[in-house]
Amino acid sequence: MASAGGGAGPAEPERPHPKPFLIGVSGGTASGKSTVCEKIMELLGQNEVDHRQRKVVILSQDRFYKVLTTDQKAKALKGQYNFDHPDAFDNDLMHTTLKNIVEGKTVEVPTYDFVTHSRLAETTVVYPADVVLFEGILVFYSQDIRDMFHLRLFVDTDSDVRLSRRVLRDMKRGRDLEQILTQYTTFVKPAFEEFCLPTKKYADVIIPRGVDNMVAINLIVQHIQDILNGDICKWQRGAMNGHGRTYKRPFPEQAESSNVLAAGKRSHLESSSRPH
Repeated sequence: MASAGGGAGPAEPERPHPKPFLIGVSGGTASGKSTVCEKIMELLGQNEVDHRQRKVVILSQDRFYKVLTTDQKAKALKGQYNFDHPDAFDNDLMHTTLKNIVEGKTVEVPTYDFVTHSRLAETTVVYPADVVLFEGILVFYSQDIRDMFHLRLFVDTDSDVRLSRRVLRDMKRGRDLEQILTQYTTFVKPAFEEFCLPTKKYADVIIPRGVDNMVAINLIVQHIQDILNGDICKWQRGAMNGHGRTYKRPFPEQAESSNVLAAGKRSHLESSSRPH
C-alpha cells in the first residue's frame, strides 16, 4: 500500500489541475473488480511509473467502511457482521472524498485493517489524476455517488466462480471454511441479490468473465488512452444531458494498449487486502 504518511497534509500547495475522468467499477464479491482495474493500469503502462507521477489511480470503496463499535467488532471477528450492506459504509465521507477528487483536489483517504476490522489512524494522500478508477460492490448504489461517474463498468462473473474464489482467498487468510460458507449464505449472497445486482442496470459497459475478457478490457484501455491524450474535454460534466448522464461515443474498434503514458505528478493506491 503506497502511503504518504499518517494523516499529515500534502507538503506542497494545491496547483490547478483539470477535473479527472471518474470511472466506477462494480460487481459482486470476488468478481474480479480490482483485478480488472490492475490490468487496466498494467496495459496503460502506469505500473512502470512512480506512484507520485501516475496519471491513473485506483481507489477502493472498501477504504470507507465505518468505524465499528465494540459489539460490532466482536461480531465481525466471528463472521457475524454484514460488510455487504450499504449501511456498513461511511457514505458521507465517501461522497465528500469523491466530490473533492472530481474537483481536482488532493485528498486523504482512510486505511482500513480487515484483520482487526478497524480504521487506522494512518491515511493515504491521493494527488490529482487524469483518470480515477473507483471500485467496489456498491459504488452504484447511492444515486449521489452514482451520478458522479463519467463511465460505469460492471464486472459480471458467474456466482460459482465468485464463491470458489472467495473461499480460497479467505482460507489463505486463516479463516475457517464453515465460517466462510456461513457468512456467504447469511450475508454475502443475499446482499448481492438485494443491493449489488440491481445496480447492474446503471452500468454503461458490462464486462462478462472479468479479467478473462481481454477484448472488453482492451477497448476500455484504448478509451482511457484517448481521454489521456486530450479527449477528456468531451466528457466533462458540463456536456451532460438533462438526465445527468454523460455524452457517450462508441469504443474504438482497435485497441493499442502498449503505450506508456507521459509522467505527471500523481499518486496511486495499491490494492488492499479486503473482504470483497
